[in-house]
Formats: sequence, C-alpha cells, structure tokens
Amino acid sequence: MEFSFVDIIVFISYCLLIVGIGLWVSRDKKGHEKNAEDYFLASKSLPWWAIGASLIAANISAEQFIGMSGSGFASGLAIASYEWMAAITLIIVGKYFLPIFIEKGLYTIPEFVEKRYSTQLKTILAVFWIALYVFVNLSSVLYLGALALETIMGVPMMYGVMGLALFAAAYSLYGGLSAVAWTDVVQVVFLVLGGLLTTYLALDTLSDGAGMMAGFKQVWEAVPERFHMILDESNPEFSNLPGIWVLVGGMWVANLYYWGFNQYIIQRTLAAKSLKEAQKGIVMAAFLKLLIPFIVVVPGIAAYVMVNDPEIMARLGELGQVNIPGPGESDKAYPWLLQLLPVGLKGVAFAALAAAIVSSLASMLNSTSTIFTMDIYKQYIKKDATDRQTVRMGRISASIALVIACIMAPLLGGIDQAFQFIQEYTGIVSPGILAVFLLGLFWKKTTNAAAIWGAILSVPIAMLFKLLPGIPFMNQMGLTCLLTMLVIIIVSYLGGKGKDNEKGIELTKDIFKTTPAFNIGAFTISLILVVLYALFW
Repeated sequence: MEFSFVDIIVFISYCLLIVGIGLWVSRDKKGHEKNAEDYFLASKSLPWWAIGASLIAANISAEQFIGMSGSGFASGLAIASYEWMAAITLIIVGKYFLPIFIEKGLYTIPEFVEKRYSTQLKTILAVFWIALYVFVNLSSVLYLGALALETIMGVPMMYGVMGLALFAAAYSLYGGLSAVAWTDVVQVVFLVLGGLLTTYLALDTLSDGAGMMAGFKQVWEAVPERFHMILDESNPEFSNLPGIWVLVGGMWVANLYYWGFNQYIIQRTLAAKSLKEAQKGIVMAAFLKLLIPFIVVVPGIAAYVMVNDPEIMARLGELGQVNIPGPGESDKAYPWLLQLLPVGLKGVAFAALAAAIVSSLASMLNSTSTIFTMDIYKQYIKKDATDRQTVRMGRISASIALVIACIMAPLLGGIDQAFQFIQEYTGIVSPGILAVFLLGLFWKKTTNAAAIWGAILSVPIAMLFKLLPGIPFMNQMGLTCLLTMLVIIIVSYLGGKGKDNEKGIELTKDIFKTTPAFNIGAFTISLILVVLYALFW
C-alpha cells in the first residue's frame, strides 16, 4: 500500500507527539528523583478522565483492531459481546472490587494475594502472570501489530516487531506509569477518531459514495445473519460463542478476570487520586466500551460483504485484489480496509492502529516490571532495595520482557482469528484465578491451603474439559470456575472446620457506597445494553 507524503507526515507527527509527551511527563521534577510510587503508580495522582482513557488505550490493541475485526469477518457481530459485556463488568469492578483494593493501598494484584492468603501463593501467581504477559500478551500484540505493518506497508515481520517494541520502549521504560497513562489520553483520541474514520470510509466505499448509513443498511441487508449476537448451534462459530451461554456462562469468567484482576488493566485505577476518581474513570471507560464494536467489528463485517460481492470488487480494481482476507485469513480484514482509504487519511487511520498497539505494549511492559520488581525482586532478591534501585530494576525487567516477546512474536505466525486464540489459552488459567479471588474477597472462611489447591487443580480441570469433545471453550471456562470454587469451599471447610479465616476480609455496607453520578452512569449503561441486545438478538 502506498503512503502519500501527507500520510507519512501525519504518522511521523503522531509518533513525535507521543514520545514527546511521554518524555515530558517523565522528567524528574526539580530536586525530586523518581521513587517507586512515582514510577509504578504515577504518584497516585491520576484524575478520572486520564484513568478512563488509559483503561481503554491499555485494553484496545491489535487483538481488537486486527483480531476482533477478523472475528467480525469470520462470524459477524456476536464477538461484540466481549466489548458490550465488558461495560457492565467494569461497573461491577468499580462498585465491588476497587473499594477493597484501594483501601488496602495495593501496588500489584499479587500483593492482595499476600495480604489475603500467603506469600507462597502470591509468588506462584506473580510468576504465572509474568509468564502470561511475556509469552501470550506482549508476544501476540507485537505479532498482530507487525502483521498489520507487513500487510499494509510491506514491512518484514521482524522489522515490524522491533520497530513497535522500540516505539513503546522509547517513553514507557523511562517514565513508568505516568508516561503510559498521560500518553494514553492522546492515544485514545487517535484510536477512537481513527477507528470511526475507518468505519465511515469503509461503509461509504461499500455504498459507492452514498454515505455511512447507506453502507450500513447495505451490509445489514446483504448479511442479516451476521448481526445476531446470540448464535444457534448450526453456526460454525457456535463453539467460540455458544449462544445464550455467552450471557450467563463463561464470558463472565473472562471479563471479571480481565477487568478485575489483571495487573495491566487495574493498575491505572490503583494510581487514582481517590476511590471516587477511580470509579468515575471506570464509568467513562464503560461508555467507551459500548462504542468499540462499531469501530472494530462492523468494519470486519463490511469487509466480508465487499470481498464476496463481485460488483464491489470490480469497482475497487487492482487495489482491492491485494491481501484479500478469506477463510483461514480473517485477520487480514482490517489491514485490507486500510489500504482502500483515500490519500491523506491513511496516515490518520494508521496512527489509530499504532496508538492501539503501542499503548497496550507500554501498559503490559509497565505492569510486567511492576509485578517482577515489587513481588519478586523486593521479596526475594533485595529486600532493602532503595527507591533508585527499585526503579532501575523496573526498567531492566521491562527491557528483558520486551526482548523475550520480540523473539516469541514471529513464532505465532499462521494463527487465524488471533483474538479467539488469546481468549482460549488465557481461559485455561483464568477460571481458577477468578475463583481464588472471588472467594478471597467475599467469603471469609476461605483458607490459604484451599486457595493453593484450587489454583493448582484448576489447570488439569480446564485441560480435562478441553479434551472432552463438544464443549465450547467458553462453557469450559464457566464449568472450570464453578468446580474450582467447589474445591476451594470443600478444602476450606475441611481445614478451617467452618470457622472464619483470620485473614478474611471484613466487609461493611459503607465500603460499597457509590456516588449518585456513578449510579446514574451505571443505570444508563445497563439501559443501553438492554437496547443493543434487544436490537441485535
């Protein structure tokens, strides 16, 4: 795909803006050298709008723009349940999880495990999370981002991986969470506006210049079956999105784990000025989640209609014949659409895609280094580490994680629907972790031994369900979580003899009180979700 001089200037300007902002907010204030709280929690100074923007920028990455568009191409709007149900999940996290986390003054999620259970279990989970972030999250984002560069610009995979890694490292390694969060505010503007621009132009091109609404109507009429949120068993994608069980089953496991107990997501709320600011940021992020399917899934459906309509493909000419998505290559849908954009707008859309990739990379790097430094380095390697040594180790560990991810990324080649791949393999371990956290938060009788047994046994339980034929992986996640909770309850009763555990959390009604603004936001989001599901059922 050819970029005009204007496109190149737009994209370079975006890169310079992000690095410039990141380095500017990262500078040491006069007479004040960065300490651990500055580097890992942005001095606990983030306002609600920075938190909301940063939550979305950290979440939306290549796996959404490329992977979710690919799933839209392959199966339609049903994949949007991940986004729309995340909106209501965020409200639950803001009301019931955040008050406990912020009250305990946490740096990391494993730190909560230590306070509620034991150092032993904290270490097990810290090592697991570091491995997951490096070998699955960082690697997959680098791979999908580099795939987009390769498809759109012809950049070789390895060069794309290295370029994206260096871009994210340029400001996040030095500045820590402050640099990540404040650049995210700018990134999310590029991300949303660039994504909306791509959706508009894709639908306008499909309708031969008749406008976005005409294009949307044309897509709706061409493939009405692809606008069903609840799939039936005859749909080939039922194994990934098993009908009504998406709403009442394993999707809750995926979302509650991701939004409630995932370090690189929850870390920006732990850095809030106050609990109220964190909760307002959560509501903002929930509203933005309602918008995301229209900028990542709908373009994938539009691409499906376009490549299967000979008249449209003839109108696109030679340009439309390059890198065409198809069966087994669904993830080419979004990059294919970008090459159809007019000269001058490709740079904006490409900046949006880069913003999604780089902001997520920076967030994952920061959180990987936070967990390693606070839960491994300060626990076992140098307990008396100074602030300077702690911050330096944060930068070193992030650099090592990035190098490993760069080596792993090209090895992921050949994966179709990468978004589903990530969900499926994260889903082997997330049910057990969710069970440990939910019972640890809300059931005082849960013991440390029971939590350890639950965490260990959840993996073979998940693998057993994976081996059994005919059980969709989302249902596997739900069943694994329920069985793990049962294991934890039984072991807790056997070991604790039905008594409250000494580390059980004392919950009061006051801790879950929220402001009228939060309550109105939560009600509005719930109402919009009811309308969306009624419309697209």
